[in-house]
Amino acid sequence: MSHDRGGALIAAAGVLCITACSGNAGVGSNSPQPLPAAAPAPAPTAPSITLQPASQTVATGQSASFTVLASGSGPLSYQWGRDGAPIAGATASSYATGPVTGNDNGALFAVTVRNPAGQATSDSALLTVTPFGHVVIVLEENADYSSVVGNTASMPYLNSLIVEYGLATQYYASAHPSISDYFMLVTGQILTSDDNQTPATFPVAVDNAVRELSASGQTSRAYAEDLPYAGYIGGDTGNYAVRHVPFAYLSDVQDSAAGREKLVPFTQFSQDLAAGQLPNLSFITPNLCDDAHNCALSVADSWLATNIAPLLSSTPFSNDGLLIITFDESANDNTHGGGRIATVLVSPAFSKSGYQSTVLYQHPSALRLMLEGLGVNSLPGAAASAPAMWEFFTFPPPN
Repeated sequence: MSHDRGGALIAAAGVLCITACSGNAGVGSNSPQPLPAAAPAPAPTAPSITLQPASQTVATGQSASFTVLASGSGPLSYQWGRDGAPIAGATASSYATGPVTGNDNGALFAVTVRNPAGQATSDSALLTVTPFGHVVIVLEENADYSSVVGNTASMPYLNSLIVEYGLATQYYASAHPSISDYFMLVTGQILTSDDNQTPATFPVAVDNAVRELSASGQTSRAYAEDLPYAGYIGGDTGNYAVRHVPFAYLSDVQDSAAGREKLVPFTQFSQDLAAGQLPNLSFITPNLCDDAHNCALSVADSWLATNIAPLLSSTPFSNDGLLIITFDESANDNTHGGGRIATVLVSPAFSKSGYQSTVLYQHPSALRLMLEGLGVNSLPGAAASAPAMWEFFTFPPPN
């Protein structure tokens, strides 16, 4: 019995051995195994524009930069063109112009991206060239032309600017009293002759410089000396006269928190200047003493020398700026509505040296100059038909 049992166990073990050994033999074999089939190489992808070049607005003398982003199999090659013609050497994903002139205004820039699988051409980006990047206007009060021009005893600083830059010798205010002229300088209209009107009693909804600048992507801000606080749209207080701050009347300023940010105390001007954050248009109103309304011309001149002279050497204003210093109206002259007044035009980069014009100009021409100088062609009120003032500058008149 035990012998038979042992033989069965041996036989069974043999079966197990044969089965296991047979299976292991294949695993340990040196026979070559087939390799997995290689995945086919992906087909190259043609270029596709993922970020179009953006249109640019720059001032005369500045440069513009255009950039494109594209997808597709590398390597990608780039060729920029202007108005349909290739630009030599412009073969990167970005292209920067040199300093632009008025002749570059309206140019279209596009790029073609290529690889072995195909090509893609971007949309065209428009280059807009404005004569100026920053315009600053300062309003003085109630002085005849003859009491200012040549009066080096009372106004030495202003007369030094006249000698070096430009003077409009036949410039006349539009009307009397003050509020009429201030509205003319921002709306191109004489909207009221009542100096007692306030922003609450006389809100203004007509087209104006603030609206047109905003529509064109430009910025503006009124800097008013002795304004109680930013966004204040109340009446007179101390040496602050609201009739001399036309921005406060505009619905574009009054009707929103963002609009009221365009109305700030003059103390903000030096901060914005130091930070390189001046808006495109700065409308500056000194207080009733510093604008020569209640104090002597010499006080106004000292204020200009202290507060405005630093502007002329600042960057970027020294490269792209225009300063206009004018008076709202004459003291006792009614010629052409508001009498003959001194108006001085200062552009550190583009003024004709010591230039004096004999063309008849009034406040609508100054409004036109401020807006067109910043590339705005939709002009409010009388500015649309007022004589242009390009004769004061060295660059060709804009188209």
